[in-house]
Amino acid sequence: MLIGYARVSTSDQNLASQVKALQDAGCSKIFEDKASGAKADRPGLAAALKFARPGDCLVIWKLDRLGRSVKNLIELSSQLSDQGIELKSLSDGIDTSTSSGRFYFTVLAALAEMERDLIRERTLAGLEAARSNGRTGGRPTALTDEQRETARILLKDGGKGYSAVARELGVSRSTLYRYFPIEDESNAKD
Repeated sequence: MLIGYARVSTSDQNLASQVKALQDAGCSKIFEDKASGAKADRPGLAAALKFARPGDCLVIWKLDRLGRSVKNLIELSSQLSDQGIELKSLSDGIDTSTSSGRFYFTVLAALAEMERDLIRERTLAGLEAARSNGRTGGRPTALTDEQRETARILLKDGGKGYSAVARELGVSRSTLYRYFPIEDESNAKD
């Protein structure tokens, strides 16, 4: 029996093209996950592995849909082999029922992990270069130094409440609470 497994990394991505390819390949049962390939907890994959019987074949659209690390892919391949289940990747041309397919699987798994590591290295290098040029990531601060000083004066000396100061500065009350936490709830003005 051909058992399909489809996965996308985030819930806003669509599984339709993978599912269609698996149906076209003749899969009679298809399991799905919307989770990162790096996550160990993938209910759809667990269900597919539990459903599969010796002689069945787990069919995936592409190798990276199954896992992100060579170690994980090889462990999964070994688990499938121990259970008498073959693995077939439609896009990569992998079929572990043959010795050349098992070899090709191992090589592609290593290349997939290397590609992921290179992407990580390039990302970190880019972030470091940006930092050395004085740029930092993340959201800009909500209040400038001048606005913080104004808020401090209005809250402490001006006798205004958080809502009034927030309206005046054009920010939310929670922003003010972040910068100026209420120390004594009984003294809060709002």
